[in-house]
Amino acid sequence: MMQGLYSIKFRLPQHLFQKMLLSALLVVSAFAVSAQQTGRTVSGRVTDETNQALTGATVKEQNSSNAVSTDAKGAFKLNNVKGKTLEVSFIGYKTKLVPAGSDVVNISLEPDASMMDEVMVVGYGKQAKKDVTGAVTQLDAANFRQGVVTSADNLLQGKIAGVRVVAGSGEPGGGVDVSIRGTGSIRSGSTPLFVVDGVPLTNDDVSPGGSNVGFGSSRAKNPLNFLNTSDIESISVLKDASAAAIYGARGSNGVVIVTTKKGKSGQGSFTYDSYLGLSNVAHKLDLLTADEYRAAIKDKAFDHGGNTDWQDVIYRQARTLNNSVSFSKATNTGNYYVSAAQMDQEGIVKNSEFKRTSARINASESFLDDKRLKIGINLTGSETRDDGVPTSDDGGSNGQLIIQALMSNPTRSVYDNNGNFTNFNANAHYNPAYLLDIYRDRTRTLRVLGNMDLSFRIIKGLEYKFNLGLDRSVGERNTTIFPNITDLNPTGRYVQTNVDSKSTLMEHYLNYSLLTGKHKIDAVAGFSYQKFERGGTGFTIIGLAGKGTGVLPENNPGYAGTQNGVTGFAQINELQSYFSRINYAYDNKYLLTASVRADGSTRFGANNKYGYFPSFALGWNIAREDFLKTIPVVNELKLRASWGQTGNQEVQNKLTQASYALSPNQGYYLNNDLTLVNGINVIRTPNPDLKWEVVTQYNVGLDFELFKGKLYGTLDYFNKTTTDAILNIPAPVLSPTNDIWVNLDGNYGGKIVNKGFEFMLGSKLISNSKFNWNVDVNGATLNNKVKDLPISEITSGVISGPGLSGVTANIYKNGYAAGSFYMLEHIGFDSKGNNIFRDVNGDGVIDNNDKVIFQGAIPTFTYGLNSQMTYGNFDFSFSIIGQTGAYLVNNTGLNALNMNNLASDRNVSKHYFDMGANPANPPQLSSLYLEKSDFIRLNSVRLGYNIKVKQLSWLQGLGLYVTGQNLFTITNYSGYDPLINSPKAANGNQSIGIDYTSYPTARTIIFGATLKL
Repeated sequence: MMQGLYSIKFRLPQHLFQKMLLSALLVVSAFAVSAQQTGRTVSGRVTDETNQALTGATVKEQNSSNAVSTDAKGAFKLNNVKGKTLEVSFIGYKTKLVPAGSDVVNISLEPDASMMDEVMVVGYGKQAKKDVTGAVTQLDAANFRQGVVTSADNLLQGKIAGVRVVAGSGEPGGGVDVSIRGTGSIRSGSTPLFVVDGVPLTNDDVSPGGSNVGFGSSRAKNPLNFLNTSDIESISVLKDASAAAIYGARGSNGVVIVTTKKGKSGQGSFTYDSYLGLSNVAHKLDLLTADEYRAAIKDKAFDHGGNTDWQDVIYRQARTLNNSVSFSKATNTGNYYVSAAQMDQEGIVKNSEFKRTSARINASESFLDDKRLKIGINLTGSETRDDGVPTSDDGGSNGQLIIQALMSNPTRSVYDNNGNFTNFNANAHYNPAYLLDIYRDRTRTLRVLGNMDLSFRIIKGLEYKFNLGLDRSVGERNTTIFPNITDLNPTGRYVQTNVDSKSTLMEHYLNYSLLTGKHKIDAVAGFSYQKFERGGTGFTIIGLAGKGTGVLPENNPGYAGTQNGVTGFAQINELQSYFSRINYAYDNKYLLTASVRADGSTRFGANNKYGYFPSFALGWNIAREDFLKTIPVVNELKLRASWGQTGNQEVQNKLTQASYALSPNQGYYLNNDLTLVNGINVIRTPNPDLKWEVVTQYNVGLDFELFKGKLYGTLDYFNKTTTDAILNIPAPVLSPTNDIWVNLDGNYGGKIVNKGFEFMLGSKLISNSKFNWNVDVNGATLNNKVKDLPISEITSGVISGPGLSGVTANIYKNGYAAGSFYMLEHIGFDSKGNNIFRDVNGDGVIDNNDKVIFQGAIPTFTYGLNSQMTYGNFDFSFSIIGQTGAYLVNNTGLNALNMNNLASDRNVSKHYFDMGANPANPPQLSSLYLEKSDFIRLNSVRLGYNIKVKQLSWLQGLGLYVTGQNLFTITNYSGYDPLINSPKAANGNQSIGIDYTSYPTARTIIFGATLKL
């Protein structure tokens, strides 16, 4: 019936009704499809070029604030975008525009060659270079210094503007001084804070210094030589206060962050590297030969009939053999890296050697949903063995191997007619070969550094992190002089010293990140606690058994001899810190960074337990402004400005507390037997107000990239001022001691100012499928000045030599650079060859009142040039370093090679002989021994060839290479090396720019091969 009514009502043929109904359905369907295409959710996955997930990539609707980030698997879901265009971006990859034409869109990103997208390691995190507001420079493994490198600090030489690396000695494993943006402290040193995989290291020595058994004492080995440099992935240098303030009380000298290698995406990799190095002394000093000596002397008794080059006697061609192996892999949930290495480096002085065996494991794994929980470990262990020779920093005028080799008479012979070592039969005058024979110095250091880091994603964007670290080392040094025929401990002497160090670290912090519309926020806040424990023992044995008789004293000290003293020490320090930092970016154009750290230290007084170190920085990505987007030449342009404060706590322990000693001078007769009982003597006045040295620094910088990366660089101006310097000065009236430790603050004044300009300019000169050539040059100016000292002067820089006891060369004085030189001005020789000094006050007498201040040892300009080329399977690179505007005191010449030697059966340098001086002139510190240390050096050259076999798909490559290190130096300096600094501190005040018969540097040729599977 319904059908009938229906038919009657409409009176339409059935086939026409069906057509109309179908048309209506098609229209509705079209609208529905259109609605779906513009409103439905689109999902997908973002991966890199190897199809590995990119976590945290940004997927957004173009020209909209509608955006999400990818999860741990690279997956995303974005609403209301179907039919529109997606903009996909990730740090270090090219931004990609993708049509959202279907429900599922999978996107693969390509790496971006832009320098500004480089990911940089900063304190407690990472940032894209375009978001960094501080002065931060990062070196990757490909840019490290080539050659035999035993420690991480050497990798920086010539690579970063404003960073100066100076060897204290050319000895294998020897100490190195690193300074960033000048010298800012009188007592506390200039060494930056080193952080390895999130664990801050102490700057204390982990091996004992060399004991004096007749040749003077010597500094400890480099504490960083435990780390296999092949394991290092990158090194970041935080130079300004904005970058370093997150490390608070230890950031005043800058921060160096070392990151070791991890497993990478893709197939697992196996790498084996082996090289052989051959080293010789880079530069021999020009001395009189035997014939020249015979012609120069007046007393023929000094002609002993021989013909010996004593430098050739103690130096040799040294061999270095290094082998390292590593394998690594990354999975969907974690990664691992495992390595082992062994280095055996002979020194160019006979009997010296450095050996290191090391192993490392880095591993991480993810747990729970979407990798919510991540746990990682970084662990390295090493054993280093050092065989030393009788060189020292304070050997005086006698008993030091290098001194004896330089001043020994070239007409003497090594052996006498009976085949025994020639006995020179004179005090302070010894056969160098014999000194090597009677001396033995062995150091063994075991060190373990490790940490476990845990991260847990609480909610999206909020992550909790925990870091637990341990740095443990044990060092033992055994120094022996066997019974001998000299006046140097003729019955023999053995000294054993031990150092035991432990540092434990515990950190809790939260990371928060938010991306919404044009706003990007990254914040960190946390707590850190680090405990430092250090102790040591030592004892001495005299009257030893002869060399080759019985058991070595280091193996059985009780075998022969008499104990002559026992020493020991122990100390504990703690550092408790609270820190926070926020990074804010608006529209990728306007950047803000602010941080603050509060450090509480047991080193300081009850009234100043905590120090507070803030920083603030702004950045402007100018290239993202509309007025520059239309200029294709400018790819990146960023302006930076920062201000901040950091601290320096590297001072002796317990300076804030009183110290007492028993003394007979303060004694009294307590009993009737007239026995004197020692009284108590105060030897240190307490100062509960003692606090950190403070460095206030501001920085203005510009980063740029032009012509699609063809030209890029960084420019920085900095001003760095140290205040509150810690010094030991005369105490106020009625104090129990003559001096007191204070801060030179508002009550006392005093500051050191470092300011300068730094630049790095790089260019991809040629870039095509066959030939690539990259060049970069860096440089830094430095103006250093002492201001407002409350005392007239502070001296340092102990000079060694006959008749020079108590003489110093460095001075800290208002208006002059730190560590300037203070001495008589030598203006020539009279007709008889006698010295002529300038009579400054015109009183006709030459004395200390006529001393003059000369420019110091801090260069006013340092620079480096680095070039890398590839052509087909060949690669070629070289590095040049140099400096200008600095001086060195040639204490080697003053002590060992002065003209007075011709009157005392010793040799002399041609440099001084040709001046026409009278041999009767006594050794005297003056500007005669002050020389410019300007130089330019070809630091390294490498030529390599990579063999690839198409039929062997499992072989990634076999690389063969040859490397030259320290190939030549252009300089007018007459000593071994113009880039040297002997530690010659006086009363704890650091010395700068004294060259005292240091172990010379080597020139090395390396032949190596690297196999990658």
